Amino acid sequence: MSFYAIDAWWWPYLFIIVGGWFATDVWRFVGVYFGGKLSEDSELLVMVRCIATALVAAVIANLVIFPTGALAATPLWMRLMAGFAGFAAYLAAGKRVIVGIIVGEAVLAAGMLAQYDL
Repeated sequence: MSFYAIDAWWWPYLFIIVGGWFATDVWRFVGVYFGGKLSEDSELLVMVRCIATALVAAVIANLVIFPTGALAATPLWMRLMAGFAGFAAYLAAGKRVIVGIIVGEAVLAAGMLAQYDL
């Protein structure tokens, strides 16, 4: 069965509910159920956290190295400099995420303004 199998006004909404919401939320509920029974120090939960962190790092690296939109017009060195500055600010501020985000964005915005003389 495909998205175009039924020609009714309600079909796209049902398709989104079943394909998008139900298919992912079932696994979230199962994870919450079984996750509550695991110790936070268990090897399985440590592995899950490591994989989740690695996936987030990979997505961020992909966005920095291969950006789309307006960010693609900036040179790679500028995006890397903003990322390193944000990470350094994050560590210097006692691991406050918002500080790292603001500093990284400020460095990137300053570099873009300097490059394009806006």
